[in-house]
Amino acid sequence: MKKLLILGMIALLAGCKGPKSPETTEPESYSADWESLAKHKASPEWFQDAKLGIYFHWGVYSVPAYGSEWYPRLMHFENTKEYKHHLETYGHPSEFGYHDFVPMFKAEFFDAEEWADLFQKAGARFAGPVAEHHDGFSMWDSDATPWNAADMGPKKDITGLLAAELKKRDMKLITTFHHAKQLQRFDSTETGSRTEGYELSHYPFFKGMPPASDDEKLKYLYGNIPAEQWYEEIWYAKLKEVIDQYQPDIIWFDYVLDAIPEEYRQKFSAYYLNEAEKWDKEVVIVRKQEDLPINYTVDDLEKSRKNRIGEEPWMTDETISKGSWCYTENLEIKTSTDVLHVLIDIVSKNGILLLNVSPMANGIIPENQKEVLLDMGAWLDKYGESIYETRPWYTFGEGPTKEPEGHFKNHQEFLKIKYSAKDVRYTTKGDVIYATLLGWPGNGESIGFTAFAPDSLPAPLEIASVSLLGSADPLDWNVTEKGLSLTTPEEAPDQMAVVFKIETR
Repeated sequence: MKKLLILGMIALLAGCKGPKSPETTEPESYSADWESLAKHKASPEWFQDAKLGIYFHWGVYSVPAYGSEWYPRLMHFENTKEYKHHLETYGHPSEFGYHDFVPMFKAEFFDAEEWADLFQKAGARFAGPVAEHHDGFSMWDSDATPWNAADMGPKKDITGLLAAELKKRDMKLITTFHHAKQLQRFDSTETGSRTEGYELSHYPFFKGMPPASDDEKLKYLYGNIPAEQWYEEIWYAKLKEVIDQYQPDIIWFDYVLDAIPEEYRQKFSAYYLNEAEKWDKEVVIVRKQEDLPINYTVDDLEKSRKNRIGEEPWMTDETISKGSWCYTENLEIKTSTDVLHVLIDIVSKNGILLLNVSPMANGIIPENQKEVLLDMGAWLDKYGESIYETRPWYTFGEGPTKEPEGHFKNHQEFLKIKYSAKDVRYTTKGDVIYATLLGWPGNGESIGFTAFAPDSLPAPLEIASVSLLGSADPLDWNVTEKGLSLTTPEEAPDQMAVVFKIETR
């Protein structure tokens, strides 16, 4: 009876509370249309100040360590070296599929703290993973797909572990997405072709091969899912998961994004930007080609860069190697000097560098890659005032070395570029102009900066002092109608690049 009486009193009190007030929510700033999204500021100040980020192509494709990160695709085409290698090493792709590499991707030596330390020492202000490449394997703890690093392979939330370490170091998080190509958009059984038609699809639909399997679980890896279901439950759902779980500061997209229907690109953009407002974060969306409107996004140039100052901040994604983006055996690595020069050139033209490294499947970043990162970081530690928080001057520089026109299609030409001490790159901050020589011209050498010629300057300029960062020796300098001329000291502060600090009134 006591229990009944108590329950009755609770019910009576509940009934006396009156009607429940409707929940109020703040109106969202962005709706899923291009006009609304255009209100977003594409490049916040922190992004323009950062200049350098590091990411990494690391995943199941790192296991075969052969060819490139495109191994999952090319292993199915009989005319490729990847197919022949796979046949000889693992067996026919119909019997040993790409999914059979997953248990071999153990990442047993992955240490998020060690990686974050390395990226910070390299001078990066932001870092993060290739969250998912074209291959369909997610490098985070996902409910959208069983093929994820937390449930398979490493059985570690790679993105989450690294994000936590970056946050401790006050570094921003970037997550990159290449998964627009994962959907199978072409069925070779309709045409009989075993080579053509796959420009927009990563995996080929060949009968008897795993990508054509009816196995429901395999379909999530190989993208063999009806398009409308895939757009909502895979492409968008994966983005939403990463946004909700890790609150990335930058989301970057690879190509084929234009094959995603507009409504989904708009839906993603509005969701990300509205969530960022709730977090009180200024975030960045980076895209290639014309895959999203440029008025609210940042343009990315793969393995290439501008040969003039960009009107708006832009980004280059470049890799530390001369070949594959992922680790492969005998991967040739660029010199520290070459990587540093690319960064200096990009920054002088209003750009930001996103530099890729290539860890091994076991989670070790090879020593030759670490050496390049640490060399660059040591230079930035001494002379970073000429890079971080700077903006372009009226001209990016001078010298004989010119970059080609065009972007990725000319990436082999960009790879051939070698700068020298005759090449100068300018940046500015407040009343200071930095002139960086991409090398050491020699001791006691006379050099000139023609950008300071009075007839060339956009406005009159009075120089108060000129010094060489890292050197205590006073400089002999003067300004003539030909520009600023000076004589280098008898000792070089650095061999990779030297910075002259020009203070103005």
